[in-house]
Amino acid sequence: MKQGRYGTEHDENLKLVIALTRSIQRIRRSETAHLHKHGLTPAQFGVLEALFHKGDLKVSEIIDKTLSTGGNITVVIRNLEREGMIHRYQDAADKRSSIIRITNKGTKLIADLWPMHLKDLDSLFANLDLGEKQTLRSLLKKMNGIT
Repeated sequence: MKQGRYGTEHDENLKLVIALTRSIQRIRRSETAHLHKHGLTPAQFGVLEALFHKGDLKVSEIIDKTLSTGGNITVVIRNLEREGMIHRYQDAADKRSSIIRITNKGTKLIADLWPMHLKDLDSLFANLDLGEKQTLRSLLKKMNGIT
């Protein structure tokens, strides 16, 4: 392998960062364009999807499931609640906590969008076969210290 400006290992690390960043940007652009047509942001979709598949969740659980931040999720939840997509109620076991429930309106929207979302993901990963996808996922988990 030809040694670059910073040395082979450093150059390869830089190239990996660029490739990963380009991949994430491509995924985000596609996701954002798709969801924007339906009046949602990716964060709003993430909350609805988590509630749709997992049931009622505490705000802290939504943050964990959607890989969001507390500040961001507060605004997302407020906007979804204003649109009638979710309902917030007090946790009987912990009066300081809220539990979020998806409404019928939110359920209908996510049920309609979910198959389209899966098709969008299929097209984004169409250049990889199943084995390559599994290898990539395994390598990314390894990179992040997840076994």
